[in-house]
Amino acid sequence: MLVRRRGGLDAGAPPGVDGVQPVGPYTTLTWPDGETRGVGDAVHGGTPVRRRRTVGARPATPAERLASEAPQSAPLLTGEVTVTRRCQFAVVQACTLASLLLGMAAIFAVLHGEVRIAAAVLLGCVLFDGADGALARAFGVSTPFGAQMDSLADMCSFGIATPVVVFAWLAGPSPTVVAGLACALIAICAAIRLARFNVSPKNGRFFSGVPTTIAAAIMVIAVLVRPEAGRWAAPLFVAALAIAMVSSFPYLKIGALRRVPRWLLPLAAVAVVLDPTTVLGLLVGAYLLSGPLLWARQKRGITAV
Repeated sequence: MLVRRRGGLDAGAPPGVDGVQPVGPYTTLTWPDGETRGVGDAVHGGTPVRRRRTVGARPATPAERLASEAPQSAPLLTGEVTVTRRCQFAVVQACTLASLLLGMAAIFAVLHGEVRIAAAVLLGCVLFDGADGALARAFGVSTPFGAQMDSLADMCSFGIATPVVVFAWLAGPSPTVVAGLACALIAICAAIRLARFNVSPKNGRFFSGVPTTIAAAIMVIAVLVRPEAGRWAAPLFVAALAIAMVSSFPYLKIGALRRVPRWLLPLAAVAVVLDPTTVLGLLVGAYLLSGPLLWARQKRGITAV
């Protein structure tokens, strides 16, 4: 008879098991036939094999299991958490939320027939979208959470609100189906552009494709300077701008304008005031054409190497 007890084997263990190490309080004996005998069961031949199994841990209660399975949220602000950095982070996120809310306001304005007011409101979205990124870099509070918030706000303001405003602008002169397809292309390309930007390595000088913010700014400026859209030219222009967002053409970042001679900026501002339609059309056309030209130049450089 082999009995498990605290402190080791019973003194009355049968012959053949003298070499077995003492059995601790958390050990079971497994017999060769695969059965695990209980405490006090008889040994029917063979040599018991020792197998350790921890049985002393208290089983978790349902509440503890539920707590262990609860999802864990990532911190909103990474790095050192101080009152100053919290306030700076809050200012940056306030700019992002302001862009989102202004996008909603633009949709409400369109529903009340105020298309040009809606376009002007979207310009406010553009300004706040530029401010949140600049402030985040200046304060040193750029975080993954902030990047995702910025993309979601951009999708709402520039991927949804902007097509709604542009549709209201196009729907009169252009066929409804044509206007709807052009605006749907804006939403699709904006979503693709933002998702690709989030997973792509960042380049210090160039964007890959026209950014959604710049594309939206170009469209709402067109709404403001030309209240009457062309029947076919305007939808084609909108569709081409949407496709440019998902292209692989390199476009200079706005920060590169600091390298432009200072005397040229006031001259451009005066020209815009005198003839906004022509001057803005030339500026937009030059910017859109710069992407293919830079791409061709890079290709020639690679081929030469």
